[in-house]
Amino acid sequence: MTQKSINRLKVVLVEQNKTSKWLAQVLDKNPATVSRWCTNESQPSLETLLDIAKALQVDVKDLLNSTIE
Repeated sequence: MTQKSINRLKVVLVEQNKTSKWLAQVLDKNPATVSRWCTNESQPSLETLLDIAKALQVDVKDLLNSTIE
């Protein structure tokens, strides 16, 4: 069974030439936590997802993959 990529955080960071370390500093989170979000090993809470969208100046839906195949 393959792991589903729920969020697009890593893609959006690359598109904006930003790093997970930068995001960790902005959100005051542990860099390892942000790294796990970027690799889809874990997911941020909805509240944190909103904070991420604000920090990256994107719509929250731009951070998520569609569930429709």
